Amino acid sequence: MSPPRKSSRTVNVKAAAGGRQQLMRERELRGIVDTVLRLAKSIGVAETEVHVDENISALTRFANNAIHQNVAEHTLNVSVRTQVDQRTARATTNRTDEDSLRAAIEASLSLAHSQPKNPHLLPVPGRQRYRGINRFVKQTASLTPEDRARAVRRACDLAIKRGQTAAGIFSSAQAQSAMGNSRALFAAYRDTHAVFSITMQEGSAASWAKENAASVADIHPQQLAERASEKAHRAIEPQELAPGRYTVILEPAAVLDLVGFLFYDFAATAVRDKRSCFNERMGKQVLGKNIRIEDDVYHPLQLGVPFDGEGMPRQRVLLVDQGVPRNLVYSRASAKIAKKQPTGHGFMLPNEYGEAPMNLVFSGGKASLDEMIASTNRGLLVTRLWYIREVDPYEKIMTGMTRDGLFLIEKGRVSSAARNFRFNQSILEMLRNVEMMGPAVRATGEEAFEMVVPAMKAVALPHKIRLVECKFCVVQAGPPRPINIHAAPSPQLGPPGPRRLWHRVYCASRRRTQSRHY
Repeated sequence: MSPPRKSSRTVNVKAAAGGRQQLMRERELRGIVDTVLRLAKSIGVAETEVHVDENISALTRFANNAIHQNVAEHTLNVSVRTQVDQRTARATTNRTDEDSLRAAIEASLSLAHSQPKNPHLLPVPGRQRYRGINRFVKQTASLTPEDRARAVRRACDLAIKRGQTAAGIFSSAQAQSAMGNSRALFAAYRDTHAVFSITMQEGSAASWAKENAASVADIHPQQLAERASEKAHRAIEPQELAPGRYTVILEPAAVLDLVGFLFYDFAATAVRDKRSCFNERMGKQVLGKNIRIEDDVYHPLQLGVPFDGEGMPRQRVLLVDQGVPRNLVYSRASAKIAKKQPTGHGFMLPNEYGEAPMNLVFSGGKASLDEMIASTNRGLLVTRLWYIREVDPYEKIMTGMTRDGLFLIEKGRVSSAARNFRFNQSILEMLRNVEMMGPAVRATGEEAFEMVVPAMKAVALPHKIRLVECKFCVVQAGPPRPINIHAAPSPQLGPPGPRRLWHRVYCASRRRTQSRHY
């Protein structure tokens, strides 16, 4: 068997001085795009779209106060979408020789012919104009394993000195994306990013801190280690608190963990499909008047590609102003259906979700965390949340757990650590009751992608009845039945505790009370 025929545009991976790998030049990515378009045209495909994604990443992992893993990866993927007779499909390859690219085109074409017609499928767009963004930082791209190891060593030395155990990661990456289509559209973007995450453990207590940025100069490993170490020490011997409604001060990571679940509700497709919590609420006072939300890929604290999956330039969109949902984001298809202009937020086709804002920015305030604590008579300071699941999509009620640092505030100061809680909370209700906010920062966590959000103090109000669909009734037709939900200790499971919560549910349609565990 003869070897695959090489394209004249095929490029070799290049390495910098010292053996460090470099991303391809933009013209080399464009060469791959042009090769795919030429091959597709040669076999009679009228409409073709090509995405080329390259990523060089490295990660240092540590645990038990020592580095135990260092890995590096260089990947290149070419994704080809063909479109014929209102049908479309996509195929992907990680090889750039002509035979492999032709095979991807043929696979995509074969899949497209087997798809049902999509009446909302539009022709590929023509050339676009893009706003320039420079987020490629040479210092981050040239970070070495020795650089990461030195930062990790200092963090682990701190843990050893204080009788604690450190674990976490320090990673760095450089990435680029390019796309083009058969109507001469071409777009390209590259950036770098670094992540440092650390968990400090002392006995059974632990805390956590994390940063993510385009420039490694904006990552402060030792400060993160200090913060996690101090909170882990403070978290020793937590007290158990009764379940109830608490005023909470959410650090930025905890805010991110919750509000991250709102992002798809701003999609025009979600609203059209009645899957958004903003259905019947657009233009109404839904959140507090101090809440303003934008989607802005050009914000200096954001990262992200300035064009969407079809190559449309991303627009800055004001989503919520003074607590009132004002605008949605649109792909080309959803914009045509709604008779709006596309905002550049569509996902790569084909997909079932349409679009979503991926660069949310919350406006912040001027209060410091210490000022929020000093203003609180009784409440909880929350480091972050996890294992969050949606209970009621329309009221946006979420259930989840606190972790890595929960502290009781009494009379304006942190008095003790508290055992972790399971919570049930409407995000909409929380954002109606935000009393104080800190400056907006780039936050990173584990439950949502990075956003620009502030720390928030949300006050507890008297218990209110929540109206949701009764899951204990079999309703054949008609509107959902209202039920009253109240948190209470479970008589079956003993005294209240972090994992022993239930809800007492009164169903108006059946005139009886039932219990439901979470």
